[in-house]
Amino acid sequence: MQIATWNINGIKARLPEVEYWLKENKPDLVCLQEIKSIDENFPREVFEDLGYNVETHGQKSFNGVALLSLHPFEEVNRGLPGDETDEQARFIECVISRPAGPIRVAGIYLPNGNPVDTEKFPYKLGWMDRLITWAKDRLLLEEPLIITGDYNIIPERLDTHDHDAWWGDALYRPESLERFRTLQSLGMTDALRAVNNKEAYTFWDFQAGAWRKNNGIRIDHLMCSPQATDHLESVEIHKDVRGREKPSDHVPVVGHFSF
Repeated sequence: MQIATWNINGIKARLPEVEYWLKENKPDLVCLQEIKSIDENFPREVFEDLGYNVETHGQKSFNGVALLSLHPFEEVNRGLPGDETDEQARFIECVISRPAGPIRVAGIYLPNGNPVDTEKFPYKLGWMDRLITWAKDRLLLEEPLIITGDYNIIPERLDTHDHDAWWGDALYRPESLERFRTLQSLGMTDALRAVNNKEAYTFWDFQAGAWRKNNGIRIDHLMCSPQATDHLESVEIHKDVRGREKPSDHVPVVGHFSF
């Protein structure tokens, strides 16, 4: 089973690329971030024609997450619990059934948090606190759980082309990393680092020739519960997608599991 995450940076701009990639790779489940579309305008028919079940949690012009699955959804939940005033569409959760039992997947678009001297950084930290609380609850189910998406977190030095340039950014500073480590301490495993300890990036900015210079960072992750990690076989970063004609600044990350 292939479970993928991809921040597409706008479904309207990226639809041909997403459709092509899906036809080429046929992942079982894809979590998309930054669809930048309300639910009614999401081109679900395109993906349904490819055999995918589609669920969205959209928002006009900003944010938005979606799930595409070749397997029927048994359960879908929208919005991260813990703050009824939060109107940003950044979280969607599903359960799909397989012969060996249910698999729970959450697709997240964690807040960027910059600039750190504004309300955006406390919002990021509060969102992470809520994610930790939610994960604690879900882990009690003792079932395969994968929390995947654009975390806007650089976990370690190996995940950035320039440690000094990024250190202090909301993506890479003690307060953010402390919460990421807390998530790991619950028993969640960084899937890529479980199978690959080499330099690997998932994001290259559109500015300053970042792609050409390979000035990237790794901020798109699959975090796996022990029950999911037991089935983890490999992780692929589809770097070639960044070099296509109208790319997102992120690329797909695909986890291969023996479910």
